[in-house]
Amino acid sequence: MTSAKKNAVLTESGEPAEPFGIAVSEESEGAGFLEQVAERLYENGEKREASRRGYLFFKRTFDIVSSFLLLVVLSPLIALCLLVKWLEDFHNPIYVSERVGRGGKIFRFYKIRSMRPMADTMKDDMIKSGMNEADGPVFKIKNDPRITPFGRILRRTSADELLQLINVFKGDMSVVGPRPPLPDEVESYTEEQTLRLSVRGGLLCLWQIQPDRHSVPFDEWIRYDLEYIEKRSVVLDMKIILKGAAMILTGKSGD
Repeated sequence: MTSAKKNAVLTESGEPAEPFGIAVSEESEGAGFLEQVAERLYENGEKREASRRGYLFFKRTFDIVSSFLLLVVLSPLIALCLLVKWLEDFHNPIYVSERVGRGGKIFRFYKIRSMRPMADTMKDDMIKSGMNEADGPVFKIKNDPRITPFGRILRRTSADELLQLINVFKGDMSVVGPRPPLPDEVESYTEEQTLRLSVRGGLLCLWQIQPDRHSVPFDEWIRYDLEYIEKRSVVLDMKIILKGAAMILTGKSGD
Protein backbone atom coordinates (compact mmCIF):
# COMPACT_ATOMS: atom_id res chain seq x y z
CA MET A 1 0.00 0.00 0.00
CA THR A 2 1.42 3.44 -0.91
CA SER A 3 1.98 6.08 1.78
CA ALA A 4 -0.68 8.37 0.30
CA LYS A 5 -3.25 5.59 0.10
CA LYS A 6 -2.49 4.46 3.64
CA ASN A 7 -3.00 7.99 4.98
CA ALA A 8 -6.33 8.19 3.18
CA VAL A 9 -7.49 4.98 4.84
CA LEU A 10 -6.32 5.71 8.40
CA THR A 11 -7.97 9.10 8.93
CA GLU A 12 -7.73 10.98 12.23
CA SER A 13 -11.51 11.13 12.54
CA GLY A 14 -11.78 7.36 12.25
CA GLU A 15 -14.26 7.68 9.40
CA PRO A 16 -13.92 5.35 6.38
CA ALA A 17 -12.05 7.11 3.59
CA GLU A 18 -11.79 4.08 1.30
CA PRO A 19 -14.29 1.35 0.28
CA PHE A 20 -13.10 -1.04 2.98
CA GLY A 21 -13.27 1.63 5.70
CA ILE A 22 -10.17 0.92 7.82
CA ALA A 23 -9.54 3.12 10.86
CA VAL A 24 -7.04 2.75 13.69
CA SER A 25 -6.87 4.72 16.94
CA GLU A 26 -3.31 6.00 17.35
CA GLU A 27 -3.97 6.55 21.05
CA SER A 28 -4.85 2.94 21.71
CA GLU A 29 -2.44 0.47 23.26
CA GLY A 30 -0.73 -1.60 20.57
CA ALA A 31 -1.67 0.88 17.84
CA GLY A 32 1.40 -0.06 15.78
CA PHE A 33 0.32 -3.68 15.58
CA LEU A 34 -3.27 -2.75 14.76
CA GLU A 35 -2.06 -0.49 11.96
CA GLN A 36 -0.35 -3.49 10.39
CA VAL A 37 -3.61 -5.43 10.76
CA ALA A 38 -5.43 -2.63 8.95
CA GLU A 39 -2.98 -2.73 6.04
CA ARG A 40 -3.42 -6.47 5.55
CA LEU A 41 -7.20 -6.30 5.81
CA TYR A 42 -7.39 -3.48 3.28
CA GLU A 43 -5.42 -5.44 0.72
CA ASN A 44 -7.34 -8.71 1.30
CA GLY A 45 -10.83 -7.43 1.92
CA GLU A 46 -11.69 -4.62 -0.48
CA LYS A 47 -12.69 -6.82 -3.42
CA ARG A 48 -14.58 -9.27 -1.20
CA GLU A 49 -16.62 -6.47 0.41
CA ALA A 50 -17.38 -4.84 -2.95
CA SER A 51 -19.00 -8.06 -4.19
CA ARG A 52 -21.41 -8.13 -1.25
CA ARG A 53 -22.83 -4.60 -1.24
CA GLY A 54 -26.47 -5.76 -1.38
CA TYR A 55 -26.01 -8.13 1.53
CA LEU A 56 -24.08 -5.53 3.55
CA PHE A 57 -26.81 -2.92 2.95
CA PHE A 58 -29.47 -5.36 4.17
CA LYS A 59 -27.34 -6.37 7.15
CA ARG A 60 -26.73 -2.80 8.30
CA THR A 61 -30.41 -1.89 7.81
CA PHE A 62 -31.42 -4.93 9.86
CA ASP A 63 -28.90 -4.00 12.57
CA ILE A 64 -30.25 -0.45 12.90
CA VAL A 65 -33.93 -1.40 12.92
CA SER A 66 -33.65 -4.47 15.15
CA SER A 67 -31.33 -2.85 17.72
CA PHE A 68 -33.53 0.24 17.98
CA LEU A 69 -36.72 -1.78 18.42
CA LEU A 70 -35.12 -4.13 20.96
CA LEU A 71 -33.73 -1.20 22.96
CA VAL A 72 -37.21 0.34 23.11
CA VAL A 73 -39.02 -2.92 23.96
CA LEU A 74 -36.41 -4.16 26.44
CA SER A 75 -35.67 -0.80 28.11
CA PRO A 76 -37.74 -1.66 31.25
CA LEU A 77 -35.84 -4.96 31.61
CA ILE A 78 -32.50 -3.23 31.07
CA ALA A 79 -33.38 -0.59 33.66
CA LEU A 80 -34.41 -3.29 36.15
CA CYS A 81 -31.18 -5.22 35.64
CA LEU A 82 -29.13 -2.06 36.14
CA LEU A 83 -31.01 -1.24 39.34
CA VAL A 84 -30.64 -4.73 40.82
CA LYS A 85 -26.96 -4.80 39.91
CA TRP A 86 -26.39 -1.43 41.57
CA LEU A 87 -28.21 -2.60 44.71
CA GLU A 88 -26.01 -5.70 44.83
CA ASP A 89 -22.78 -3.82 45.53
CA PHE A 90 -23.54 -0.08 45.08
CA HIS A 91 -21.03 0.31 42.25
CA ASN A 92 -21.55 1.44 38.67
CA PRO A 93 -23.68 -1.29 37.03
CA ILE A 94 -22.38 -0.47 33.55
CA TYR A 95 -19.08 -2.00 32.50
CA VAL A 96 -17.23 -0.23 29.69
CA SER A 97 -14.13 -1.67 28.06
CA GLU A 98 -12.14 -1.16 24.88
CA ARG A 99 -12.64 -3.70 22.11
CA VAL A 100 -11.21 -4.09 18.64
CA GLY A 101 -13.68 -3.75 15.81
CA ARG A 102 -13.63 -3.97 12.03
CA GLY A 103 -10.28 -3.07 10.54
CA GLY A 104 -8.60 -2.71 13.94
CA LYS A 105 -10.71 0.26 15.07
CA ILE A 106 -10.97 0.59 18.86
CA PHE A 107 -14.45 1.25 20.29
CA ARG A 108 -16.15 1.45 23.69
CA PHE A 109 -17.94 -1.82 24.46
CA TYR A 110 -20.90 -1.83 26.89
CA LYS A 111 -22.15 -4.56 29.23
CA ILE A 112 -24.24 -4.80 32.36
CA ARG A 113 -21.56 -5.56 34.92
CA SER A 114 -21.66 -9.19 36.06
CA MET A 115 -18.41 -9.18 38.03
CA ARG A 116 -17.13 -7.69 41.25
CA PRO A 117 -15.53 -4.24 41.27
CA MET A 118 -11.81 -4.34 40.37
CA ALA A 119 -12.38 -7.55 38.38
CA ASP A 120 -9.77 -6.50 35.81
CA THR A 121 -7.12 -6.21 38.55
CA MET A 122 -8.15 -9.61 39.85
CA LYS A 123 -7.78 -11.01 36.32
CA ASP A 124 -4.13 -9.94 36.18
CA ASP A 125 -3.46 -11.70 39.48
CA MET A 126 -5.29 -14.83 38.32
CA ILE A 127 -3.27 -14.96 35.09
CA LYS A 128 -0.04 -14.71 37.08
CA SER A 129 -1.29 -17.54 39.29
CA GLY A 130 -1.86 -19.77 36.26
CA MET A 131 -5.65 -19.96 36.72
CA ASN A 132 -6.53 -19.43 33.06
CA GLU A 133 -8.34 -22.52 31.71
CA ALA A 134 -8.48 -21.35 28.08
CA ASP A 135 -5.85 -21.66 25.38
CA GLY A 136 -4.68 -18.92 23.06
CA PRO A 137 -4.79 -15.24 24.06
CA VAL A 138 -8.25 -15.39 25.71
CA PHE A 139 -8.90 -15.71 29.45
CA LYS A 140 -11.67 -17.99 30.74
CA ILE A 141 -12.44 -19.86 33.96
CA LYS A 142 -15.44 -22.16 34.25
CA ASN A 143 -16.38 -21.06 37.79
CA ASP A 144 -14.96 -17.55 37.73
CA PRO A 145 -14.84 -16.26 41.35
CA ARG A 146 -15.18 -12.67 40.14
CA ILE A 147 -18.78 -13.19 39.01
CA THR A 148 -21.37 -12.07 41.57
CA PRO A 149 -24.58 -14.02 42.40
CA PHE A 150 -26.75 -11.68 40.33
CA GLY A 151 -24.04 -11.63 37.70
CA ARG A 152 -24.46 -15.39 37.24
CA ILE A 153 -28.16 -14.83 36.53
CA LEU A 154 -27.27 -12.14 34.01
CA ARG A 155 -24.83 -14.44 32.26
CA ARG A 156 -27.12 -17.46 32.31
CA THR A 157 -29.81 -15.43 30.53
CA SER A 158 -27.35 -13.36 28.43
CA ALA A 159 -28.99 -10.23 29.87
CA ASP A 160 -25.53 -8.78 30.55
CA GLU A 161 -25.12 -8.40 26.77
CA LEU A 162 -28.22 -6.23 26.24
CA LEU A 163 -26.33 -2.93 26.35
CA GLN A 164 -24.37 -4.06 23.29
CA LEU A 165 -27.51 -3.23 21.32
CA ILE A 166 -26.20 0.34 21.65
CA ASN A 167 -22.97 -0.75 19.95
CA VAL A 168 -25.00 -2.39 17.18
CA PHE A 169 -27.13 0.73 16.65
CA LYS A 170 -24.01 2.94 16.53
CA GLY A 171 -22.34 0.69 13.98
CA ASP A 172 -19.51 -0.56 16.19
CA MET A 173 -20.97 -4.07 16.02
CA SER A 174 -23.52 -6.15 14.15
CA VAL A 175 -26.17 -8.56 15.40
CA VAL A 176 -24.18 -11.42 13.85
CA GLY A 177 -20.38 -11.53 13.58
CA PRO A 178 -17.25 -12.69 15.41
CA ARG A 179 -17.16 -11.61 19.05
CA PRO A 180 -15.02 -8.43 19.33
CA PRO A 181 -11.71 -9.12 21.09
CA LEU A 182 -9.70 -7.12 23.62
CA PRO A 183 -6.71 -5.11 22.32
CA ASP A 184 -4.20 -7.22 24.26
CA GLU A 185 -5.67 -10.37 22.72
CA VAL A 186 -5.27 -8.96 19.21
CA GLU A 187 -1.60 -8.22 19.85
CA SER A 188 -1.04 -12.00 20.11
CA TYR A 189 -2.90 -12.84 16.89
CA THR A 190 -1.28 -14.60 13.98
CA GLU A 191 -1.79 -13.22 10.48
CA GLU A 192 -4.62 -15.70 9.86
CA GLN A 193 -6.35 -14.79 13.12
CA THR A 194 -6.37 -11.08 12.25
CA LEU A 195 -8.71 -11.87 9.35
CA ARG A 196 -11.59 -12.15 11.83
CA LEU A 197 -11.28 -8.36 12.13
CA SER A 198 -12.28 -7.91 8.48
CA VAL A 199 -15.96 -7.67 9.49
CA ARG A 200 -17.86 -6.00 12.32
CA GLY A 201 -17.92 -7.94 15.57
CA GLY A 202 -21.29 -9.31 16.61
CA LEU A 203 -23.65 -10.18 19.45
CA LEU A 204 -23.90 -13.71 18.09
CA CYS A 205 -21.38 -15.78 16.18
CA LEU A 206 -21.10 -19.25 14.70
CA TRP A 207 -19.09 -20.85 17.51
CA GLN A 208 -21.48 -19.51 20.16
CA ILE A 209 -24.35 -21.64 18.89
CA GLN A 210 -22.36 -24.88 19.06
CA PRO A 211 -23.64 -27.32 21.74
CA ASP A 212 -20.16 -27.64 23.27
CA ARG A 213 -19.19 -23.99 22.85
CA HIS A 214 -17.48 -23.63 26.23
CA SER A 215 -15.07 -26.43 25.39
CA VAL A 216 -14.23 -25.12 21.92
CA PRO A 217 -10.46 -24.36 21.77
CA PHE A 218 -9.31 -20.99 20.50
CA ASP A 219 -8.15 -22.33 17.12
CA GLU A 220 -11.66 -23.69 16.58
CA TRP A 221 -13.13 -20.26 17.46
CA ILE A 222 -11.01 -18.82 14.69
CA ARG A 223 -12.01 -21.56 12.25
CA TYR A 224 -15.71 -20.91 12.92
CA ASP A 225 -15.21 -17.14 12.57
CA LEU A 226 -13.35 -17.44 9.27
CA GLU A 227 -15.93 -19.92 8.00
CA TYR A 228 -18.66 -17.39 8.82
CA ILE A 229 -16.79 -14.56 7.06
CA GLU A 230 -16.44 -16.64 3.89
CA LYS A 231 -20.01 -18.00 3.86
CA ARG A 232 -21.98 -15.14 5.44
CA SER A 233 -25.35 -14.44 3.89
CA VAL A 234 -28.82 -13.37 4.94
CA VAL A 235 -29.84 -17.03 5.33
CA LEU A 236 -26.83 -17.90 7.50
CA ASP A 237 -27.35 -14.80 9.66
CA MET A 238 -31.00 -15.69 10.24
CA LYS A 239 -30.05 -19.27 11.18
CA ILE A 240 -27.55 -18.01 13.75
CA ILE A 241 -30.06 -15.52 15.18
CA LEU A 242 -32.81 -18.14 15.50
CA LYS A 243 -30.46 -20.70 17.04
CA GLY A 244 -29.09 -18.10 19.47
CA ALA A 245 -32.60 -16.97 20.45
CA ALA A 246 -33.64 -20.58 21.07
CA MET A 247 -30.63 -21.13 23.33
CA ILE A 248 -31.50 -18.00 25.35
CA LEU A 249 -35.19 -18.94 25.69
CA THR A 250 -34.32 -22.50 26.80
CA GLY A 251 -31.72 -21.28 29.30
CA LYS A 252 -28.79 -22.83 27.46
CA SER A 253 -26.97 -19.61 26.51
CA GLY A 254 -25.07 -19.55 29.77
CA ASP A 255 -24.32 -23.29 29.95
